[in-house]
Amino acid sequence: MKQKFDVTGMTCSACSAHVDKAVRKLDGVTEVNVNLLSNSMTVEYDPGKTSPQAIEEAVAAAGYGASCPLPAGKQAPAAQQGPSPMEAELKHMKRRLIVSFVFLIPLFYIAMGHMMGWPLPGVFHGTENAMVFALVQFLLLLPILYVNDKYYKVGFKTLFKGAPNMDSLIAMGSAAALIYGVAALFAIGWGLGHGDTALADKWSMDLYFESAGMILTLITLGKYLETRSKGKTSEAITRLMDLAPKTASVLRDGVETEVPVEEVVVGDLIVVRPGGRIPVDGVITDGFSAVDESALTGESLPVDKSPGDKVAAASINKSGSFTFKALRVGEDTTLAQMIRLVDEASSSKAPIAKLADKVAGVFVPAVITIALVTAVIWLIATGGSITSALTAGVAVLVISCPCALGLATPVAIMVGTGKGAENGILIKSAEALETLHTIDTVVLDKTGTLTSGKPVVTDCLTADDVTEEELLCVAASLEQPSEHPLAQAIVAEAGDRNIPLVAVEGFQAVHGRGVTALLHGAPVLAGNRAMMEEAGVDLSGFEASAGALAEQGKTPLYFAENGKLLGVVAVADTAKPTSAAAVAGFKALGIRVVMLTGDNRRTAQAVGQALGVDEIVAEVLPQDKEKTVSALQAQGRKVAMVGDGINDAPALARADVGLAIGAGTDVAIESADIVLMKSDLMDAVDAVRLSKATIRNIKENLFWAFFYNIICIPLAAGAFYPLFHLQLSPMFAAAAMSLSSVCVVTNALRLKFFRPTPRDTAVPQHTQPKETIEKGTITMEKKLGIEGMMCAHCKAHVEKALSALDGVTSAVADVENKCAVVTLSHDVADEALKKAVEEAGYQVTSVS
Repeated sequence: MKQKFDVTGMTCSACSAHVDKAVRKLDGVTEVNVNLLSNSMTVEYDPGKTSPQAIEEAVAAAGYGASCPLPAGKQAPAAQQGPSPMEAELKHMKRRLIVSFVFLIPLFYIAMGHMMGWPLPGVFHGTENAMVFALVQFLLLLPILYVNDKYYKVGFKTLFKGAPNMDSLIAMGSAAALIYGVAALFAIGWGLGHGDTALADKWSMDLYFESAGMILTLITLGKYLETRSKGKTSEAITRLMDLAPKTASVLRDGVETEVPVEEVVVGDLIVVRPGGRIPVDGVITDGFSAVDESALTGESLPVDKSPGDKVAAASINKSGSFTFKALRVGEDTTLAQMIRLVDEASSSKAPIAKLADKVAGVFVPAVITIALVTAVIWLIATGGSITSALTAGVAVLVISCPCALGLATPVAIMVGTGKGAENGILIKSAEALETLHTIDTVVLDKTGTLTSGKPVVTDCLTADDVTEEELLCVAASLEQPSEHPLAQAIVAEAGDRNIPLVAVEGFQAVHGRGVTALLHGAPVLAGNRAMMEEAGVDLSGFEASAGALAEQGKTPLYFAENGKLLGVVAVADTAKPTSAAAVAGFKALGIRVVMLTGDNRRTAQAVGQALGVDEIVAEVLPQDKEKTVSALQAQGRKVAMVGDGINDAPALARADVGLAIGAGTDVAIESADIVLMKSDLMDAVDAVRLSKATIRNIKENLFWAFFYNIICIPLAAGAFYPLFHLQLSPMFAAAAMSLSSVCVVTNALRLKFFRPTPRDTAVPQHTQPKETIEKGTITMEKKLGIEGMMCAHCKAHVEKALSALDGVTSAVADVENKCAVVTLSHDVADEALKKAVEEAGYQVTSVS
């Protein structure tokens, strides 16, 4: 069982490491992911061996707090909810920061005034006023200590439990400065009371109250800036959550009622008007519209919807009103699943983060040891100078806080997964995001992934006295009653070309061959070569061209009327517009592209060669796809699999990273690590690019976090002092530590500038390129009104008759509007045009 917990009290990667360690010790716990960025933890455990209560107790025993969040459906309405935890924390930190600075500024001015030559009231001058000088500083420090007491409560609590964290370092460093200052107060009082003015004067210059205040204030400033930056990393989830409408217009008992979206149940009929957001997932029962699904898929163009089409929550209805039936509500909607996936991905831990966790687990104890050793060495080297020893020890404690180390990975993961979601790439885990950048081979399913999965007409080869329109009229009329996908492709092609169909009689399907029927009383045949040969149809004029079509992976269908071949229509499952660019994109990233399909080898070769894939594996049984992926892995390859069907699910699960096409089956999507919501293969390329960018960002963050500590700890300890007289004071150490965390978060936010690969605008099928007319060429058009045209046969006859005239460059007849438009290269007499049409058997009513 997997359960998410909210965790309180964590401030650095050492905290997350201690929480992780405490929960892993429990019997029955199999996996723990602690997220410092979102203050959450995901635990996989055996309910028979442990429970959420036991997990919460283990976290509490480690010095932190844990609780199970309320399910989304049981949370209070938005109007009743307070500010988000992030907003509340930011508000609290802002108040702490203001109070700290209000008292730090006069504290710093008084403490450093003598040294800087700033004007100070006389009460702060002279040895006789040393106690006033010291007490004012102590009193100004007290409010700073009070508002920042969290560092002491958490820091010393975890220290005494043997699991020190960043707060322990801050608490120890500032407490050491404070205790030293209080000791100085007693020394000043002793000196003044016993007439030892030299003692009072010496200790009045070694108070260190301003150092304690500066450490706490600068750390709080850094945490405030860090929290603000962290808030920006979760914008993707926040935006997704804000997309869901709060109410829905539901039809119940014929009455339209507005109810909270939480009360919508499966089966409800919901009315959506123009401009409204769709509240839950469902299927349209009545009405037509164009729906903007960009929030879910990243696709900017609205999608036309009609009865029977599915709609998803958070989509925007751009035009007409419609009614739909709720199919998935609450936590089951596409939007809710997207939010869950993005949240889980940002909460999960990438393998690269384990390096930081291992270091953080031992880092703080090691720093405390280094600080103590440093103080002792300075004490010995300076002949007992407590001031020098304290300065070095406190600086080491403060500069070493591993904030930057703990933030290096989670902020980049959260920004990366959020950026993916913005572009329709749902990444389910940080591990998948990291692994994806290492792949060297991508296996692509053919049907539905590289190709559209829907056959279309690609070629029309006609007999000498037959036009394409005439052939398609016969073909589509004959195939219209058939439910075969190839037949439907021909009917769709005729519809796209606005070719009217003719009713047929005696339709009969011949299994494994084709179909037969009567058209205008004449017998017509449609089918494969075997059917034509059995009927005695002469195919001699088309054998070579039909063979060439087959070699290209297309299916040639023959059509004959009265025993005479009319022509061949080729149908194929064509490549998606971006498939070739995606294959090229993978190759540009140094990734080998393998096409895997159960289709016949000839078709696979044709598609693969056209797209430029490196390797083609064809005629693979569904159950063997997983074996192919395993075989590639056995060769030492890191494999990503992209698929969409149920038969791809085992291969998706077997691959190092599985990417599912969003329009695919639920099984494939569940089996995959990454979901491509737009069903665009270019998104797979962008997923790899995003992975590489995110991992590069994490490595940069880790480098600077480690490099910072490697350089700054020796500097704070005074290792460079003998040679260069360089040493960090506790104040500058606090400022530098805070700055390092802000820099790491800011670097991670650069991922927000990631942009997907630009797509070339696809040219719609059947759109003919515009002809270029050379300068000086004269063209003109004439329109003829024609009576007597009834079908595509008539249209073809009229066009053929007009095109045969000298000077006619094109002729387009329109059966519905009873006319024809001819384009002329030079003037042709109206009578000549009229005569040509009438000789074809039709009547011309006008020429204009």
